[in-house]
Amino acid sequence: MQITRNTNATNKGSADWFTGDVWVDAIAAPAEPARLQGGMVHFAPSARTAWHTHPLGQTIYVTEGVGLCQREGGPIETLQPGDRVFFEPGENHWHGAAPDRFMVHIAVLENDEHGVSTTWGEHVTDEQYGA
Repeated sequence: MQITRNTNATNKGSADWFTGDVWVDAIAAPAEPARLQGGMVHFAPSARTAWHTHPLGQTIYVTEGVGLCQREGGPIETLQPGDRVFFEPGENHWHGAAPDRFMVHIAVLENDEHGVSTTWGEHVTDEQYGA
């Protein structure tokens, strides 16, 4: 058993990967041979990820607020606390908060054999977000 005391500060989400105010608390970081990582992600109203994919997929679990998500070519879906979404490996998608609500989710994903967990794409435009 290994206990890791919380010494990590909450990190501001990178403007390269997010639109709006996003904050991330690390839950799990991969340490060989494990590849699992996780974080609790806090989105301010209208904040969202850029389009992105995961080589081994990603699960998000909404804990608070109201969120939105979309896979490329699909409709925008509304998410409530307790909802769980699995994005398939390689599925281009985004997720974030509703326009007038905060949203918090836990994100769980794995690094592939090259240490890659996420490939980031273009930012979700206001037009795409409001569609």
